[in-house]
Amino acid sequence: MSITAAAPDRLPRTLGLWASVSLVIGITIGSGIFRSPADIAQKVPSPLLILGLWAAGGVITLCGALSLGELAAALPQTGGFYAYLREGWGPLPAFLFGWSELVLIQASGLGGIAVAFSDYFLQTFGVDPVAHPVVERSLSAGAIAFAAGANVLGVNLGAAIVGVSTTIKFSALVALVASSLILGGAHGASLSYLTTSSGAPVAVGSLGLALVNVLWAYDGFGDLSFAGGEVKDPQKNLPRAVILGTLVIIATYLLTNVAYFYVIPIEVISRSPIVAADVMMALCGRVGGILVSFFVMISTFSSFSGSMLTAPRIFFAMADDGLFFRSIASVHPRYKTPYVAILMVGLVGIALVLSRSFDALVSTFILGSWPFYALSVAAIYRLRRLRPEMPRPYKVVGYPIVPAVFILPVGWLVINALISEPISTGITLAVILTGVPVYFTFFMSDRDGFR
Repeated sequence: MSITAAAPDRLPRTLGLWASVSLVIGITIGSGIFRSPADIAQKVPSPLLILGLWAAGGVITLCGALSLGELAAALPQTGGFYAYLREGWGPLPAFLFGWSELVLIQASGLGGIAVAFSDYFLQTFGVDPVAHPVVERSLSAGAIAFAAGANVLGVNLGAAIVGVSTTIKFSALVALVASSLILGGAHGASLSYLTTSSGAPVAVGSLGLALVNVLWAYDGFGDLSFAGGEVKDPQKNLPRAVILGTLVIIATYLLTNVAYFYVIPIEVISRSPIVAADVMMALCGRVGGILVSFFVMISTFSSFSGSMLTAPRIFFAMADDGLFFRSIASVHPRYKTPYVAILMVGLVGIALVLSRSFDALVSTFILGSWPFYALSVAAIYRLRRLRPEMPRPYKVVGYPIVPAVFILPVGWLVINALISEPISTGITLAVILTGVPVYFTFFMSDRDGFR
C-alpha cells in the first residue's frame, strides 16, 4: 500500500532543464576522476582494462539513469530514491535508506569530497596537507559550513554556485584533454602507454574493487531526484536532465582517462594521487600543475555544494511522511528552503570530517548507497505489476533488460566486497541494519512520527 506522498508544492519549483543538467554534472564530477585513477591502477595495472572498467561503469550508470528517468517522471517528488523505495517497497526500506543517508552515506560523501577539496586548496598554495592535518580538517569543516549556509539562503543561489563552478571545471577538463592530445607528443607522450601493462594476471576480486572506485566517480547521477519537488515541468525535465547529464559525464571520463594514459605511464599513475596535476606539470611545468590543482579544488567544491543542496531533501520528505522528526520538514519562512535538514546534514558532515580518514569515508559511502540505488531501480518491476494505472510520461527503453543491467552488477559488487573485505563491509551493513529496531520501536506503532 502506498504512503501519502510528501506535499510536492511546499517547496517552489524553480529549477529549469539546464540548471538541472548542470546539477547532475556538477554533483557527479567531483573528486573521483582526479583521485580514483591511482587506486584503480594499483588494483588493475592495465590501461585497456581500466578504460573498459570506466566504460562498464558508464554503461551501468546510464542504465540506472534511464531507469530513474521513469521513476522520476512518474513520482516527481522531493526525496528521490526515498520516494521510489517508499512507493515500490513500503516504509521500512524507505526508512532504512533515509537512516543510512543520515548516519553513513551523505555525511561520509560530503566529508570525503570536502577532504579532497581542502587537499587541493592547500596544494594550490604550496602547503602540504599531510604535514598540516589540523589545517586540512579545519578547512574541510569550514567548506561544509559555507556550502550549508549558501544553500539555506536559497535553492537558486546553491544551484548558481554549482552552475558557475561546473562550467569552470568542465572547461578545465576539456583543456586538459585538448592539451594532452595537442602538446603531449612534444613532451614524451606515447600511444604505447595505452597498451602497456605489467603483464600480471588481474583477479576478478580486484576488478570488482576497482569498479567500486569507478562508481565513486559516477555517483551523483541520480541526486537531482532528491530535489524533484523543485524542478519545473518535472515529468519532462527530470528524465531529460538525468540522462543528458549522465551521457556528458561518461564521455568526459573516458576522454580524460585516455589523456592520462597518453601522457603518463600506468606505473607512474598508480603512484600519483593527483594524476591531473602530474599530467599538466608534464605538459606545462609547475604553473600547469598549480593551475590544475586550483581547478580540481573548484571541482570538488562544486560537487559537495551540489550534494548539500539535494541531500537534505531526503530528510525533508521523510519528516513530511511522519517517518522522521517533524521539525526537519520546516521550510524557512523567507528563503523557502528546508533549512533544518540542510543544517543537520552539515553538522553531521563536519563531525565525521573531523574524526575519520578520507579512505574510510569513501568506502563507507559506496557500500552504503549503491545497494539502495539498485533496490530503487528494482521498484520499476513491482510498480508496473502492482500499479499499471500509474501515469508514466516516460518509460525506460529496453525494459526489462536495462534495469537489470544496473541491478545485477551492483549486487555482484556487494557480494565481492563481502568476500574481499568482510570486516569493513560487514560493519557498514550492520550499521544500516541498526535502523530496523529504530523503525519498529519509534515509527511502526506511531505512523504520525515524532512531534
